[in-house]
Formats: sequence, C-alpha cells, structure tokens
Amino acid sequence: MKKIAILGSTGSIGTQTLDVVRANGDIEGLGISAGRNVKMLEEQAREFHPQLIAVWDENAAKDLAYRLADMDVKIVSGMEGLLELARMPQTDILVTAVVGMIGIRPTMEGIKAGKDIALANKETLVTAGHLIIPMAKEHGVQILPVDSEHSAIFQSLQGNQDNEIRRILLTASGGPFRGYSLEQLEQVSLEQALNHPNWSMGSKITIDSATMMNKGLEVIEARWLFDVPLEKIQVVVHPQSILHSAVEYMDSSVIG
Repeated sequence: MKKIAILGSTGSIGTQTLDVVRANGDIEGLGISAGRNVKMLEEQAREFHPQLIAVWDENAAKDLAYRLADMDVKIVSGMEGLLELARMPQTDILVTAVVGMIGIRPTMEGIKAGKDIALANKETLVTAGHLIIPMAKEHGVQILPVDSEHSAIFQSLQGNQDNEIRRILLTASGGPFRGYSLEQLEQVSLEQALNHPNWSMGSKITIDSATMMNKGLEVIEARWLFDVPLEKIQVVVHPQSILHSAVEYMDSSVIG
C-alpha cells in the first residue's frame, strides 16, 4: 500500500491524483491541502478520510474545522501546516501540486523527511533546483516528474543509462496564438488566451502557455531534473500534442 500526501489537492493535478487514488486500491491519501477552497476540501475529506488537512488561509481552516466537526481529522493552517503535511511520518510520497514558490519549503521538508517527491510544481526547480536536487541525492529520495512532458522524458530515459543523450526534445503545442503575427498579437483578449486548444489547466498555467513562458520554465526544470546542459534541450512545436516529449541518443535512436 502506497501512502501519499498531496500539496494542492483541489487543483488540476491534485484532483487527478485523487482520481488515481479512487481507481487503485493500493494507494491511500493520508494528507490533503489547499489554499482556501473549503467546499472541495470538505468533499475530498468525506470521500477519502485523510488524517491531516492543511489549509493555507487561517480563516478557511477554521471554517473547514467547523464543517468537519463530526470527523476525526486534524486541520492545520499556514506554512507550518504545509510543512507538517509534508513530513507526515506515515506517508511514502509527497505530491507537490501547488502553484508558485510556496511549494519550495514543503518540498524540502518532504525530502528531509525521506519522502519521494512526485513533482508538479515548476517553480520549485526553476528557482531552487540548485538546492533541491543535491538535497534529494543527499537523502536518497527520488524526484518523480508528474507534468506530461517531463514524465515522458523520465520514461524515455529508463533502461538507457549507458546510452549518452544527444538532446532532449521538449514538445510544445504552441498555445492558442501559434502562427499569429505581431499585429494580431496586439489585439488578443484574456478570453482567447485562456482558451487553450489542447488542454484544460489552471488559469495561471494556461496564460503562461499562451505566452510560451511555461515552456521556458520547463526548459529550466528539465535541466535540473535530467542533469543536462541547456544546449542539449530543444523545444519542438508539436500542435497535435500526440508525442509528449522524447529523448534522442548518441546512437541516433529516439525514444518518446
């Protein structure tokens, strides 16, 4: 039985993680957390019966405690609450699915507590990769990429440790404005930017995808995750999003 805690259980990645828990009898969600989405946290608590719930907003935590007064669950708040969830002694894996740099300290706390990290928080490696990766090696824990592109690269590397990497092919859909001229880009609206052609994601990631900023962050993330220099990472615009990413090796083989 794998036991997990989820930082950001009400977002896109968090709810999909709970879908996996729901579909598999060998995974148990012992800890969940969110910023202030009390309604969804209550629904998740009543379905999955976690031992600990961390809520970033203190008032929202009090509201949740009132709603769940009939349940045997501990509710904590703020950064200290996230850190407590990250180091839960009963868990094996910490899923870090919060948005922004708020995920850095809890991720470090999980690593120090010996948890494998299922990472879906780009900012953790973009801003602190030079700290996170050495710390993970020191404590003997795995950093398992959850985002589709980096998960694809991770899978394409398995069993090929003796085959030198020529380059990582990091795919991008191009977003809603692929092919637009500079003049057209001056006229685009927020609604257009939020209308991603391929994926349903949170608003921040969708906007970052429309501007291609998201892909820039993923390049930095790949550099840390896979220990390759930036010149070996090539972004390939692939509008169909069939191939999530690939690795080209020195023997000219490509695994995707």
